[in-house]
Amino acid sequence: MPSKRIASLVLTLGLALAAPAAAQITGRPLEVSGSAGWFIPDGRARMQTSLATQATLGWRVLPGLSIEGHATFGPSHADTLPHQRHNFTQAGVDFRWNLRDAESKTVPYVLTGAGVGESHTSGHPPDKLQKGSASLGLGLLQTVFNQRTYLRLEVRDMMFREREALEFSNHIAVTAGIQFIIGGKVIDSDRDSVYDGIDKCPNTPIGCIVDKNGCPADSDGDGVCDGLDKCPNTPKGATVDAQGCPKDSDGDGVLDGIDQCPNTPTGCTVDVHGCPADADSDGVCDGVDVCPNTPRGLRVDARGCPIEVMDKETQLLDTGMIRLSNVQFDTGKDSIKAGSYAVLDSVGMVLEQYPTLKIEVGGHTDNRGTPDKNQKLSEARAASVLRYVTAKFPAINAGQFTSKGYGQSAPIAPNSTTAGRAKNRRVEFKVMNPGALRVERERRRFVPKTGAAPPDTTPRLVPKTEAAPPDTTRKP
Repeated sequence: MPSKRIASLVLTLGLALAAPAAAQITGRPLEVSGSAGWFIPDGRARMQTSLATQATLGWRVLPGLSIEGHATFGPSHADTLPHQRHNFTQAGVDFRWNLRDAESKTVPYVLTGAGVGESHTSGHPPDKLQKGSASLGLGLLQTVFNQRTYLRLEVRDMMFREREALEFSNHIAVTAGIQFIIGGKVIDSDRDSVYDGIDKCPNTPIGCIVDKNGCPADSDGDGVCDGLDKCPNTPKGATVDAQGCPKDSDGDGVLDGIDQCPNTPTGCTVDVHGCPADADSDGVCDGVDVCPNTPRGLRVDARGCPIEVMDKETQLLDTGMIRLSNVQFDTGKDSIKAGSYAVLDSVGMVLEQYPTLKIEVGGHTDNRGTPDKNQKLSEARAASVLRYVTAKFPAINAGQFTSKGYGQSAPIAPNSTTAGRAKNRRVEFKVMNPGALRVERERRRFVPKTGAAPPDTTPRLVPKTEAAPPDTTRKP
């Protein structure tokens, strides 16, 4: 019959799609059910399809086996005139073989059982026919509402030999109902005090604080639940360990995960993103930079101190003079090109440390052009350099400085070659009071045993090749 085939198909699909689930009620509880559905008699019995009711009382012996007593009643009529009443009843004991532990949320099962069947009709003696009857069936239990209440779907084949029949008829009952669990022990698999079946987060780690649904709370959103989190107020975005505590791998005070510059050198001053500041843009971060106000463009050492400044200081103390061959001017003029500011700044940083020295700024040219023109140009350029240095470094006492032009009168190399002429085009800062220089030299070399030592400004010399300035003594 179509209804019989449809019922079988629906139940088969339900069994196939049933998914595993966590345990519900464990132990050996009683299981009581009441169901209703369709009674589909064997065609050979000449009965009509009708409603069916069923009741069961079972005892779970093992997680995979329950023993049930059942009664199934199919009130029907004959399918021929005069359509007299023709009921069928079966009662017996079943073994319900659970295809998944009965402690699960979803339990497909197979029934095998035996009992007594009764065919009750009139006009076809005997009116009440009672015989032994076997049962086979398939079913599915699915929790609903709570862990003690199941939806029960079942297809049962009741085998019974009718009057004057040589073969057994197969009466089918397709039913749906509710099954209740009485007794047993409620399961809390993850031990969070929210029972399985109600617990929407059944695998919560032990120790977590959970809500009424059994789901763990995580107040600071770091992925470690409250109750296990030993650092419960971790800032959003920070990387944490298994205990919920944040890390700061580079020790800059900005936590990993928030730190956008995670490999900051130790000691650097950083911003809120963990990135180091470098106020003078010399490549050495604030906090590590011993010389934090280095003029832009100067090369610095690992401490952030200008290499050229130290070179110039060593030159001044050792020779009494700082000689520059790389100061460039506009052609035929005394205006300094911007590219020379850095080297003049390095000299200014040295000179402001020695306020007792009297310094002459001397300008020199090569022998190209007339001596008179070269003399005036060298004087103007020396004065221009002096103005720049004293303006850039207000701490320098301008009264201790003078400027003088030497023109082409004091060459330091032959003017017969290009290289020689390049050396002769120079600016010199010369100490005019050697006695004061000796005092400064000694002060730098000897430090009292008490009191703080002055900064070490006499490191190893750093070789550097300086390009000579072009010949700017003549206008094009």
